[in-house]
Amino acid sequence: MNRGKNTCEVDIGTIHPALIEPFRVRFWVEDEIITDCEITYNAAHRGIERILEGIPVKKAHIVTERICGLCSHPHLWNSLRVTEKAMGLEVPERAQKIRILVNEMDRLHSHLFFLAHGFETLGQETYTYRSFQLREPVMRMLQKLTGNRVHYSTPVMGGIRKRCDPTKETVKELLEMVDVVEKELTPFIERVTTDPMVMARITGTGILGKKTAEKYHAVGPTARGSGISNDARREMPEYADIDFKDIILGDCDVKDRILVRGLEIFEIIKILRQILDELPSGPSHITQKMKFGTELVSVYNEAPRGELFHSYRIDEAGLVRNYRVRTPTPPNLACMEQACIGDQLTDGILTIVSCDPCLSCSNRAIVVEDGKESLVNFRRVK
Repeated sequence: MNRGKNTCEVDIGTIHPALIEPFRVRFWVEDEIITDCEITYNAAHRGIERILEGIPVKKAHIVTERICGLCSHPHLWNSLRVTEKAMGLEVPERAQKIRILVNEMDRLHSHLFFLAHGFETLGQETYTYRSFQLREPVMRMLQKLTGNRVHYSTPVMGGIRKRCDPTKETVKELLEMVDVVEKELTPFIERVTTDPMVMARITGTGILGKKTAEKYHAVGPTARGSGISNDARREMPEYADIDFKDIILGDCDVKDRILVRGLEIFEIIKILRQILDELPSGPSHITQKMKFGTELVSVYNEAPRGELFHSYRIDEAGLVRNYRVRTPTPPNLACMEQACIGDQLTDGILTIVSCDPCLSCSNRAIVVEDGKESLVNFRRVK
């Protein structure tokens, strides 16, 4: 921490053109070099965990899907995985593969959205609009499979919705769409990663060393851009027979955090082809008796930004209790507070954006004082 008498404080936010969501960044700078950083992201607080307390478990899944727009499927799927594990519900193999299919399509469109935002922050508007243009076919794939472009509502307890179970003709169409997406993405990623204007700006900026990343618990592509292998999919039984490569880079800068996502795009396409080529037959849903009065269960998923944690128990009346959600952004933003130290002031926001922060799903603090609960709003946080 360096906030001495020779430093000047520069506040950015809560509204700023480079910030998709409202959060406040305080930089302390000396001769245009950042010496300290503090990020506050309380303005988007919605009290999700408090809303989920005491509601029927089926209704809880409706809420969890809406925690985040970009990550709606990972949130819903992870919440359902808690219920299914707690109740001992069986999920058919075909349903599991379709859940993965939607999870990876969601990851693909999220990574392209991140690239668009990153190029916007870099001032590369052409690449920004090109990223959004390339994302559109992925959104059409999601709509083709699930019927929706956002909030796909694919998994339900014991399987998936019937409308999300593709026919042979749909599978063939999706494979053709995957071919088109790969054909268009390959030259774009190659062009971006060889563009001297882009690479000069992001190389050596926002250094997050491996030890610092481990200390502040970086997750997802942010961690993998600092040489850490921590993909939660490796621990998920649903992904046990899925072949994909971990993209792990070691320069630990903004360049690597962007390249990880760019290279992961081709691993995602490989996963999509595996599932569509080998989609098992059989039922996509099994109706089973629900069991209430469960123990506390916790599960993990790999959302596009990193490790996603859901935990709760179900009481005897079928109501959710002790719901906790941990999303990737809080630990990654803590890492960015460290990574931007030493940056030029003009590169500070670029460094923060490189972890792909998502604020709407991050802040759900509850304060208990003398046995009384109260929600935290941004005015109470100093």
